[in-house]
Amino acid sequence: MERRRMDAALLVLFLGHLAAALEVPLDLPQPPTITHQSPKDYIIDPRENIIIHCEAKGKPHPSFSWTRNGTHFDIDEDPNVTMRPHSGTLVVDISRAKAEQYECVYQCTARNKHGTAVSNNIVVKQSRSPLWSKEKIKPIVVQEGVSLVLPCRPPAGLPPPIIFWMDNNFQRLPQSSRVAQSLNGDLYFSNVLRDDSRNDYICYARFPYTQTIQQKQPITVKVLNKEPADERKPSFLIPSGPSSSKTVLRGQVLEMECIAEGLPTPEVSWTKVSGDLPAKRTSFLHYQRTLRIVNVSESDAGDYRCTARNQLGSVHHTIHVMVKAAPYWISGAPRNLVLAPGESSVLTCRASGTPKPSITWAMNGIPIENSPKDLSRKVEDDTIIFTDVQPGSSAVYQCNVSNDYGYLLSNAFVNVLSEPPRVLTQSNKVYQVIKNHRALIDCASFGSPIPKITWFKDSRSSTLDGDPYILHDNGTLEIHIAQAHNSGRYTCVARNSIGIYENHVSLEVKEPTRILKQPEYKVVQRGKSVVFECKVKHDPSLIPTMTWLKDDGELPADERLIVDSDSLTITDVTENDAGVYTCIMNTTLDHDSASAELTVVEATPTPAVVYERPDPPTDLELTDQKKRSVQLTWTPGDEHNSPIQKFLIQYEDLLHHRGHWHNLTEVPGTKTTAHLKLSPYAHYTFRVLALNAVDFSRPSLSSRVYKTEPAAPDENPTGVQGFGTEHDNLVISWKPLSGLQSNGPGLHYKVMWRQKAVDSDWTTVTVANNSKFVVSGVPTFVPYELKVQAVNDYGAGPEPAIAHGYSGEDLPVAAPENVQAIVMNSALAEVHWDPVPFKLIRGHLKGFKVYYWRERSLHKHNPHHVEKQILTFSGNHTRGMLPGLHPFSLYSFNVRVYNGKGEGPPSPTRQFETPEGVPGTPTSLIVTNPNLDSLTLEWSPPHVRNGRITGYTLKYQQVNNSNELGPMEELALPANETSVTLPNLKYSTRYKFYLNAKTVRGAGPAISGEGVTIMDEAPSVSPFGNVSSLVGEDGALISWEYRGPEKNVYVEYKNKNSEAEEEWQKELVNGSQNFMLKGLKGGLSYRVRVVAKGHHDQPPLLSEEVLVTVPAVASRQVDIATQGWFIGLMCAIALLILILLIICFIQRNKGGKYPVKEKEDAHTDPEFQPMKEDDCTFGEYR
Repeated sequence: MERRRMDAALLVLFLGHLAAALEVPLDLPQPPTITHQSPKDYIIDPRENIIIHCEAKGKPHPSFSWTRNGTHFDIDEDPNVTMRPHSGTLVVDISRAKAEQYECVYQCTARNKHGTAVSNNIVVKQSRSPLWSKEKIKPIVVQEGVSLVLPCRPPAGLPPPIIFWMDNNFQRLPQSSRVAQSLNGDLYFSNVLRDDSRNDYICYARFPYTQTIQQKQPITVKVLNKEPADERKPSFLIPSGPSSSKTVLRGQVLEMECIAEGLPTPEVSWTKVSGDLPAKRTSFLHYQRTLRIVNVSESDAGDYRCTARNQLGSVHHTIHVMVKAAPYWISGAPRNLVLAPGESSVLTCRASGTPKPSITWAMNGIPIENSPKDLSRKVEDDTIIFTDVQPGSSAVYQCNVSNDYGYLLSNAFVNVLSEPPRVLTQSNKVYQVIKNHRALIDCASFGSPIPKITWFKDSRSSTLDGDPYILHDNGTLEIHIAQAHNSGRYTCVARNSIGIYENHVSLEVKEPTRILKQPEYKVVQRGKSVVFECKVKHDPSLIPTMTWLKDDGELPADERLIVDSDSLTITDVTENDAGVYTCIMNTTLDHDSASAELTVVEATPTPAVVYERPDPPTDLELTDQKKRSVQLTWTPGDEHNSPIQKFLIQYEDLLHHRGHWHNLTEVPGTKTTAHLKLSPYAHYTFRVLALNAVDFSRPSLSSRVYKTEPAAPDENPTGVQGFGTEHDNLVISWKPLSGLQSNGPGLHYKVMWRQKAVDSDWTTVTVANNSKFVVSGVPTFVPYELKVQAVNDYGAGPEPAIAHGYSGEDLPVAAPENVQAIVMNSALAEVHWDPVPFKLIRGHLKGFKVYYWRERSLHKHNPHHVEKQILTFSGNHTRGMLPGLHPFSLYSFNVRVYNGKGEGPPSPTRQFETPEGVPGTPTSLIVTNPNLDSLTLEWSPPHVRNGRITGYTLKYQQVNNSNELGPMEELALPANETSVTLPNLKYSTRYKFYLNAKTVRGAGPAISGEGVTIMDEAPSVSPFGNVSSLVGEDGALISWEYRGPEKNVYVEYKNKNSEAEEEWQKELVNGSQNFMLKGLKGGLSYRVRVVAKGHHDQPPLLSEEVLVTVPAVASRQVDIATQGWFIGLMCAIALLILILLIICFIQRNKGGKYPVKEKEDAHTDPEFQPMKEDDCTFGEYR
């Protein structure tokens, strides 16, 4: 029992000393406090001097020492290291040493006679941005459609580099759902396309600390399409296997990625198996491949599933996430204690982490178990209890909290002082505040024991501790709404057991600054003058400053604009002067502003009528006062040449909505009275605005306050509804009444409910001013009748209307029966079912879901990959269509009913078969074995058969030289053949073929191809004729006639004197029958011929040769001496030489002492001699 009393007493002391974590004035004795230190992991730039920070305060000022790698670091022994004066900060000069020598673990110690504080372990490492290792990367050749990974593998840097891929033009390579960069920097292709072929895939690594970029050797990728890869279901490139695990620290960023390959390109989605993803902290990057959760907490642990899906199937991978935590403070780090002799308190080091961290204590840097014994100190786990402390007990305590993932080190001193109170706030300070604003008067104090603060005003008749005064824990006195009578002299008294201290301050409550006469809307003729008045009232003790703006900017610098103390005059007005003018009156405490518009019009012979908005109404008076109505009368202001169209009456409810004006009613401009209907329990004040063709007037002054008496509510809440959030509750909700609708104090609600269609009494509860009530323990999905009535201290509202609702839903317990399918065609089926009884649905019927899946193709008996599809039919349906089915397949399906809670059980699974359809295109068609009069065709059956193949239809026709098609021939082929030889074809002729497959449902689409029969082996007749040439200035034009089938036609030429066959030069013709040979040398003769090349087994077809002679170009001899440009150039050079001679002659006459000058130059101070080229060295850039 005694122990419990002691713990309770210590708890009270601890709570009392929370406020004792004060800043001790530096003129008082105190142990050291470290105020600044380098981070635990300190990365340095190897090009700059190393600065390791350690700053501390204390009385007397502390001395500093360092350890390096756990042993004493003698700074005086290292010429490269200095310590800043009056500081512990180390500066390492690396101009004479390498930064690597100083990559160590450092710890700073600050000590004086009252204690010792230590810094964190500062691990110094230099940043590194290494070069990529030299490597020769072979080109990558892949088939179209396969997956591909381009490795980056950047050099390890500190900190790690940022990876990105670019091309030779430094443009980022585009990424998509098909191409993506992984978190480790590799570039992944789910499937490659021909467009992916390029020779400049370059991985770059940017090292952020030194802002350097390193480049990997370019990678060449060539995509072939000879044998494109087949479509395939997805599989994961990373991660591998069905599951993996990942560990992340609390507070860090969790990034998980799943990159899949497949054709078509898979889509990736994410779910959390053991719960929901945290919506506000979750984002999806890289086209859904990466799941990113920021600020990780323990609730994020669990299993995450990524799913890759395309048309052919899906694949899953589960990632088990474990959340660990480096130590973190639960309620902040330990705080300094200032105790008086004989006082007691506790020092708490409360932290958490995963795994649970261990806590060790040290005193003045020495483990507490090795420190001198102190009977006033007792250590219990994370708490040190101090009892009856004495002056010699001052020390700095270190709390070290650590686990496998990090540590926290905190210094907190216990300073035993016996110090009378002192007030730190400046004496005789004057506080100024605007009337009706909040006033805060400070009394910052220090003392040991902690002083108690009391406030007095003027005569000190009583303490200030009640309304309107609020005393804060830090000694500040607050006046929520300052009034003039709050001005005066205030005394703050700080008192403890040792002494007392008084401090005097003053509060001055100033009148607010207000604009009495605002500038008014002006319409003025060009060339006239205009005056904007702005008369202001302000507190006479404050110095006002008047500022004018035009269109929210400064006034133009124009002498026509004259600013006086309370007006702005613009003379000789121009069109540019039009705009909005604002006067702003500023004081040191507040300001007020008002605006008016200036419109400039053309001058007219007759004076223009000035139209302005009306003046505000005056003399507001309330008459015919009743409980719920009052009559308001007023006097209209000046109309300013524009008749008043209407008056707007507004009100302010000072009881419920102070400071907000609401529109109440409008009356025509010919009336000056209005009968106003009011609500009970309101404090009304009214104002009136007048409207003419220009604008509304300013509001009138407010009327006097008119208070209506309370009454029972006139209305009940609206929007009453009933629903359930659980299967056994009923939530009754409504829209509460506003303060004005309450009609009186003590507003609450009478909530009533009973089961519908059951002869039961109303159950009634009284609910405070709320918007819902939850009824628990009710049957599942039962209809209820509901009523909500408003009640206040003056009675109940009218009888409420009955609303209807249902208790909470639960999952359906029955499945649809008599489920069957009717096959409509090879791609469509209709599913029928019987309705589910209403009682078994147990909720609002939302509809039915049909789950169906393809078991297998009837052509192949191996099972198909089962991927269930779902069709939802909203509402009370008994049938639905299943479109998009595969022909000639076996399907299974079941039906489920669903309500607002979810789905019910499935019906028994049924099956149906789809009939055959037309087949797909044959997979391939190849022309082989070309002969003089025959060709052989080979093909592969369709990949998608949609039934049993009954045969093939082959059609073919000739194609002449002008690509015109001949008559179509047709040939029927049996289903078991995959090749055919076509005889009796015409030699050296091109044919086009069309092949399609058939089922009982008809023929499918055709695949096409072309082939050419070979030339007759008899002496061939050249297809060329009439080969001719024409030599001109642009070259030699070669023309011919051509009657052959081959498309590859070339013009070949070579020097007549050359006999080497390999020296023929080739130019492709591209289907034309003439070609211009360019670049022939003059004076030479060339042999020219036309060549047609057909099948690779056939010899080329040659035309007869023609001889082309290019005439030589006669050289033209030009006498340069007769050219005008040459003569002009020579004259300019001669004139320049003459000018230089004149300048030299003048300088010679002026510079009679030149020889002396040359001697002086010869004996110049060697320190000022120019640097020789050999001496131009550059220091190493670090």
